[in-house]
Parts: sequence; C-alpha cells; structure tokens
Amino acid sequence: MLTGVIAGAVFTSPAVGSILAAIRAVAQAGTVGTLLIVKNYTGDRLNFGLAREQARAEGIPVEMVVVGDDSAFTVLKKAGRRGLCGTVLIHKVAGALAEAGVGLEEIANRVSVVAKAMGTLGVSLSSCSVPGSRPTFELSADEVELGLGAVTLSVSRPFHPLWERGPGSLTWVSSLPTGSSVVLMVNNLGGLSYLELGIIADAAVHFLEGRGVKIARALVGTFMSALEMPGVSLTLLLVDEPLLKLIDAETTAAAWPNVAKVSVTGRKRSRAAPAEPPEAPDATAAGGATSKQMVRVLERVCTTLLGLEDQLNALDRAAGDGDCGTTHSRAARAIQGWLKESPPPASPAQLLSKLSLLLLEKMGGSSGALYGLFLTAAAQPLKAKTDLAAWSAAMDAGLEAMQKYGKAAPGDRTMLDSLWAAGQELQAWKSPGANLLPVLTKAVKNAEAAAEATKNMEAGAGRASYISSARLDQPDPGAVAAAAILRAILEVLQSQGA
Repeated sequence: MLTGVIAGAVFTSPAVGSILAAIRAVAQAGTVGTLLIVKNYTGDRLNFGLAREQARAEGIPVEMVVVGDDSAFTVLKKAGRRGLCGTVLIHKVAGALAEAGVGLEEIANRVSVVAKAMGTLGVSLSSCSVPGSRPTFELSADEVELGLGAVTLSVSRPFHPLWERGPGSLTWVSSLPTGSSVVLMVNNLGGLSYLELGIIADAAVHFLEGRGVKIARALVGTFMSALEMPGVSLTLLLVDEPLLKLIDAETTAAAWPNVAKVSVTGRKRSRAAPAEPPEAPDATAAGGATSKQMVRVLERVCTTLLGLEDQLNALDRAAGDGDCGTTHSRAARAIQGWLKESPPPASPAQLLSKLSLLLLEKMGGSSGALYGLFLTAAAQPLKAKTDLAAWSAAMDAGLEAMQKYGKAAPGDRTMLDSLWAAGQELQAWKSPGANLLPVLTKAVKNAEAAAEATKNMEAGAGRASYISSARLDQPDPGAVAAAAILRAILEVLQSQGA
C-alpha cells in the first residue's frame, strides 16, 4: 500500500518540511517517482502542493491526487468534498498498481478516476476530544451527528434508516444501476466495538441489497479513526472485475483485512433454528381444563418476573453483571410469545420439555442453562405418572441435574438454595394421603426464607463467588427469582381451589 506516511499534529496538516523530507527519503530509496495521496482539506492541499513543487524543482518526479469522497452534502461549496475513509481504498489501488509496475502518471490518472466512483458518509453519537481540549460539539441522548458536521438528527431504532435521512445521505445509491457491484467499507471512527460494527455492517448489506446493489466485498474494521469518536462511516466504491483484482491484490500491510475473495451478495447466509425432538404420544396427557390451568400458571409466572426485572437487576449489580432481571424478563417474554402461538401441551412431561428448549434458546446465560437442565430432568419422572409423588420425584431429578452440572450445593448462595428448600418440603407428597396446597404452601414459604437467608451466606458458586463476601449484603437474585416463580404457581393454584 503506502511506502511512507507523514503525520501532523492532531487534525492538522503536516508541515511542508516534513512532507518534503518524506519525498526525499522515498526518492533516495531508488523509486522512479512518488505519488502523493492527499485528503481534500485546505491545509493539506496547500502544504502537500508546496512540497510537491519544491521536490519537482529538485528534479524528483512527483504527482499528487486529491481525494474527496464525503457524500454528506448535496450542494457542493468551492472547497469541494472532504477526504474521508475512502482514501484508504485509493491507497490500496495505487499500491497494487505500483507493485504491478504501472508508471507514475498512469497510476495518478487511474486512481483519480477511481476516486470519482466512490462516496463516504459518517455518523456519530458524540464528538471526540482532542487531548487537552473540550469536545468539539455536544449532542443530547437522542441525537446523532450525520455527515459529521452536516446535520444533527433526533433518532430512534432501527439504525439503517439514518442513511436515508441526511441532506446527501446515501441517496446517490439510488442512482446506481440495478446490479451495480460495490466494495463496502464499514469504518470504526474510534469508539465502537466489533459487535457494534458487525450490527451496522449487517444493516448496510441488507440496505444495499434491498436496492439491487451487489456487495462484491465488505471490509469491516478500523481504517481511519477520529480518536475515540463513537461513530462509523460507510464507504461505497463502484467496482468492476479489473478494479476488484486490485482491491484483492496481496499486501503486507498489517491492518488490511484478510477477507475472502468472493462476493458477499449471493453467499448463503442463514441462521439455523435448534432442532426440536418429535413429540411422542403421552398416556398421561390431561384434558383441556388442565391445559388452561397451565396457561394461567405460566402467565402469572411471566407477569411476576417482568415485574421483578428492576429489583433483580439491582440485586445482581452487587454480585454479578446486573442483568439477572433482564435475563428472567427475556425468558418471560419468550414464554408469552410461545403461549400466543399455540396452546401448551396438556402433558406435564411434554410441557416441561418444551419450556426447557425454549429457555435454552431464548433465555441465555447460566440461568437459561440451569433452568433448561432442571426442566429437562424434571420431565422424565412425569412421563409415567403425574400424581403428587411423581411431582416430588420431578423436583428431586431437577435439583440433582442442577447440582451435577452447575457444581453448586445448598448453602452456596445460588438459586439452588430456594429450590432445595422447597424440594425438601415437597418430599411430603410421597406420603400416602398428602395434600397439594398445604405442602406447596409450606414449600414456598421455605423457599422465600431460604432466598432471604442467602444475604448472610458466602458465595461458593456462580459469578458472586468472585466477589468479596463483605460486599454481599443482599439476597441472591437467582434465589429471589426462583422463590417468586414458586409463589406465582402457588397463587394460581390457590385461586383455582386445586
């Protein structure tokens, strides 16, 4: 790509003397000429232009290409378009041509043509800060800067309509003939994570493909940053096969992405859904009344968890990453969506198995895995019988699976504490003549007491085990959630006179 680079102060053109020194150094290395690739800013044009004239006066062959790829403005002023991240693509093309032995003037002419088939648009959530200075601009929480100086917009989700709303935006995309092939560059302006870049790249690909534009290559990363600015720029370069070969040409530049030399458009992109086992007939399947009761139980559980979201998150911030409530709310919304699609199975075994798959897929985190383990194991004893003794055995099986794979034990300050306390009381269901509600009522009270008692325990498992016990003075959020689930189940059964 580049043979040399001249750096100025932050956001300032380098001095003429520095530019001239670089030109001389390249010439002394034995090159047949030097191409200056300059972004279109007044200071850069002046200083690089003056250095070029001085170098030519010394007999050094020098050409200069000024790149202006900013597409934020529909009406251009005398200064023209600013030079943005598209300049990096010019570096790549010029470097590939030079490596192939093309002459200096021809390289300058060809990259000048390429630069005219390119556009860039940036968007930022806030300014960057030049060291020692205040931010260059300020935005409110619901605003973004589109075009970086062009316009400030109030925004809401989703992301991609932003690219249609500015003065220039990417409206020039619509002028591309259907079937046009482009290189897409998604550039981190400094403060975004790779996760966020991936989300933006996905939105950009769908935006373009929806308008009949083919993505020949997608380059995602940090190519031209603005210190720590939390933003991104998108560059599109119209390409044909010869130009694409220059983009694909090998380079030793460490930061150039090693992407597959195949088109993004046309590549199969799919997301496989988890396979569900076929449902087997169950001799214990109950009738419609039982199914309706299960729906009421699940609805109450979901409402309870959604109402506890903030409380659970607050408890989790002291001992974890503050998302216990969010995780349980995600599970609740997944169950609510599932109930709207179709009635749940009347068979308890099939119901627990279905819930296990749903939570494993939708809930996430260690909680999702633990609930999934519990429900999968608990379903097994209910395949043969569904009397109270079988439900007690189901609780035992679920607790055993959680301990086996989660490595937690009663007293370790986890959700297991609540469930274990309830499970010990549910042993009474195995006795002849046991009643449902009295035993369950006592089991729920024991679970709630166990959850409250976790605030005095030293964590022996889970994320909280990495936190100093001196900081753990609140109940474990997982234990509180498990007890609340049991309380919701009890309340529905009491209201139905079960």
